[in-house]
Amino acid sequence: MSSTARAIWDDALTSYDFGPSHPLAPVRVELTMALARELGVLDKIEVVGCVPATDDELAMVHRRDYIEAVKRVSASGGADLSVGLGTSDNPAFKGVHDASALIAGATLAAARAVWEGTAEHAVNIAGGLHHAMPGNASGFCVYNDPGLAIAWLLAQGVGRIAYVDVDVHHGDGVQAMFYDDPRVLTISLHESPRTLFPGTGYPGETGAEGTAVNVALPAGCGDEGWLRAFDAVVPPLLREFRPEILVTQHGCDSHALDPLANLMLSLDGQRTAYSALHRLAHETAGGRWIATGGGGYELVQVVPRAWTHLMAELSGHPLDPATQTPPAWRAFVRERTGETPPLTMTDGRNPEFRDLAGGYDPADPIDRAVMATRQAVFPLHGLDPMP
Repeated sequence: MSSTARAIWDDALTSYDFGPSHPLAPVRVELTMALARELGVLDKIEVVGCVPATDDELAMVHRRDYIEAVKRVSASGGADLSVGLGTSDNPAFKGVHDASALIAGATLAAARAVWEGTAEHAVNIAGGLHHAMPGNASGFCVYNDPGLAIAWLLAQGVGRIAYVDVDVHHGDGVQAMFYDDPRVLTISLHESPRTLFPGTGYPGETGAEGTAVNVALPAGCGDEGWLRAFDAVVPPLLREFRPEILVTQHGCDSHALDPLANLMLSLDGQRTAYSALHRLAHETAGGRWIATGGGGYELVQVVPRAWTHLMAELSGHPLDPATQTPPAWRAFVRERTGETPPLTMTDGRNPEFRDLAGGYDPADPIDRAVMATRQAVFPLHGLDPMP
């Protein structure tokens, strides 16, 4: 198998645009690709184009009548509230089908590259639309590209796929699509559904044979607690499940500056998670790794730096956090957004955490969340929930 890394990109991916006042602004991926280009990251990763997912491909995870409804909205620009299009979260716009199908096609291209062995790792930073359901749009998501990639891989004969979602919101659409399929392990670390959309992702949602795993973290959780939770849940389950391919979703809205959620991670904490997932892809899945973007609504300070680090990690050439952002990129940020760009690729943190094996504190809400997840699913995988 080739050891290459591949980024799927087409400038038309920025056409997934819900309008100037919507949080999911396409400028975030435009700034990301510009930063990665200026820092030389794209020189170390193969950048290839994509084509839209076909109706037959979309129908692997979406209902045919839903696809037809999206196409009608796409032609007219008019709302269809029966499928969730025309709301404040998911505004209707002309071309919505084409824009959404292209994102799905990009993640499908990443999956195909990894499955066929033309790339060991592949990423679609414009993807990660994990809230879309089989029959309706939800949470800024029209077509569920990670779900489609997983379904396509299963159709090729892959026997075990693990999906790890580190977005601040529960990966509800992907979980729903594979909830009763023991071939797919879905793990989501997210802010508690008590305080954040979509209101699902409790530890008791365990799916077929414990293959739905949810870590619901309290608002205010920062690097140390988040990484402690990740380490206590994700590596043991991946080692036990032994996926043939690892699919990951990297919403960076867990950052302290994100305007839509309440976790307190730093860029450095997020980068630490990317590195951990890279190692786990090699340790548990033979190096076969498909990554997507996801949420992230601090468009200048967070998203471009986070996903540039993600692409650098995939390339096998991670960036020194102390790297300065290039002057040309800073000028581009000011031109496109009028905002003041960040000066370096770090928040100045050095995230460290205590391993749960050293003991847990039942008075700590993060430890309680971790233990609720371990107690719900670890026995179903033959693992001891106690640290």
